[in-house]
Amino acid sequence: MPAGVWVLGLVSMLMDISSEMIHSLLPLFMVTTLGASALSVGMVEGLAESTALIVKVFSGALSDYFGKRKGLAVCGYALGALTKPLFAVASTTGSVLTARLLDRVGKGIRGAPRDALVADIAPPSLRGAAFGLRQSLDTVGAFLGPLLAVGLMLLWSNDFRAVFWLAAIPGLMAVALLSFGLREPARPATARRSSPIQRQNLQRLGRPYWSVVVIGAVFTLARFSEAFLVLRAQQAGIPLALVPLVMVAMNVVYALSAYPFGRLSDRVSHRKLLAGGLLMLIAADVVLASSDHWGVLLAGVALWGIHMGMTQGLLTTMVADSAPADLRGTAYGFFSLVSGLAMLLASVLAGLLWDRLGASFTFHAGAAFCLVALIGLAWQPGTTRPAA
Repeated sequence: MPAGVWVLGLVSMLMDISSEMIHSLLPLFMVTTLGASALSVGMVEGLAESTALIVKVFSGALSDYFGKRKGLAVCGYALGALTKPLFAVASTTGSVLTARLLDRVGKGIRGAPRDALVADIAPPSLRGAAFGLRQSLDTVGAFLGPLLAVGLMLLWSNDFRAVFWLAAIPGLMAVALLSFGLREPARPATARRSSPIQRQNLQRLGRPYWSVVVIGAVFTLARFSEAFLVLRAQQAGIPLALVPLVMVAMNVVYALSAYPFGRLSDRVSHRKLLAGGLLMLIAADVVLASSDHWGVLLAGVALWGIHMGMTQGLLTTMVADSAPADLRGTAYGFFSLVSGLAMLLASVLAGLLWDRLGASFTFHAGAAFCLVALIGLAWQPGTTRPAA
């Protein structure tokens, strides 16, 4: 595995530690400290995540146009690190939304160039494993962050704001590692630059790529924000400081499964792996809807983590396999744009169902969307086989 993939994975890990120290506590902070509703939580999460995904269109296209990806990635990570203190001083739901949007703009700026860098660095025969490795390291950060949050909440008597201040440190470490630890691979010089999002270039993406975009959007509709896992844990009567452990459990399973499933995706049918991931999500939704007992909650969260490990690296691999090399940044950008709109719709709908009909109905609705996604996957053309 090329060293650059390891560097990008470690950078993702550090930034996820920083982000998850905040995000694992943010739904609780909004509900208990700011008095927000579940619908407000869903709107903040949906707008924030969709903003990140939409911004990827422009950062990905810019990275293709200039033929440089590292600079944009560094800028995105720096913005993400510098916005962390805004959460510590937030006093209203609106100020939390502002902080989340700025944080996710940073994620959007770095996301498509970073994924394109992985595809540029990794040999085609190891592409699935490379994306799986980066996702696994990213997810290690996603469970270390909540673990740190739990420890600090216990140490500092549930002081949300103190934890939010400290979260900036690993984010700044990520910026330093990317700046000094990665050399961007040279790309062939082109005779002239042209806009990656002009019509003739978009036509080069082709039907196989757009089929992957549709599949990704349906998957996003079927899986709303993990913030609702945190709210479900609160209903289970878990002490406030320990609630982020639900994200630790989910991300431990996610981290352990992402790389093995990434390697598997280099050898087996993508369609079958995606279908298996949807079946896992259906099982997770049904389990989470059945009871708020902590044992049932952990079982559902573990199934959710397996679903993430099976599908997230796979979808990024499928984008790389179906798009021309000089348009990979743009391809990731448009994939993220469509997924971002789906995430906004899914999270707002989940928050509305939670407030009006309760947690169980929300998770049952998620399972129903998964069934629709399975049907849609069966109707897609056979373009999801691993690359040769």
